[in-house]
Amino acid sequence: MKKIRVLIVEDHPFFRSGLALWLNQQDRVTCCGEAESLCEARKAVADSHPDVILMDLRLGDGEGIDLIAEITKTHPLIRCLALSQFAEDVYAHRALKAGARGYLMKSEATEAVLKAIETVMNGGIHLSPQMEVRLLQYIFPDPASLTPDLSKLTDRELQVFQLLGSGLSTIEIGKHLKLSHKTIETYREHLKNKLALADAPELLRTATLWVEFGRI
Repeated sequence: MKKIRVLIVEDHPFFRSGLALWLNQQDRVTCCGEAESLCEARKAVADSHPDVILMDLRLGDGEGIDLIAEITKTHPLIRCLALSQFAEDVYAHRALKAGARGYLMKSEATEAVLKAIETVMNGGIHLSPQMEVRLLQYIFPDPASLTPDLSKLTDRELQVFQLLGSGLSTIEIGKHLKLSHKTIETYREHLKNKLALADAPELLRTATLWVEFGRI
């Protein structure tokens, strides 16, 4: 039986080489190539003809999501699986919108990687059970969740809220606003308290929905 050819696009060499070694020990898949940047990935796609690409979302020379969108247009038969350490409930829907066929957290067991590869090769979409529920909530949101009362926020808090919803990390927001990491963390706490949100994932989800639905 023909093995599934998998290209790994990941800028952490130890993680990449370990994953490649594990894939090559499996009966149904083989690692046909590795890349650590967008530039290398484009060349590897042309040279190795993968069936599936495991794509890190943050690379040294750009965003993996942009490359997913590009490959989806230029090579529609290649299935892309987003591979990330970033919060699934914030980034998964962005990856799917770009054309990814699934989303994997780097912390997941290797068995989940194999299951995801087989799922997308069979025409399916791979998400964790928790993310499937959240995605349905995103598609069919509670109207109340789209209308947080932002009138109580200061101008700076509103800026941080919008940047969170745009997908920026705490460090990236700090650089953008020329503020320290600790200051942004303080603003995040203020936002949770003022908007009566339970935790950080709920804050990210609310901010993302707000930005995605064009309310800011």
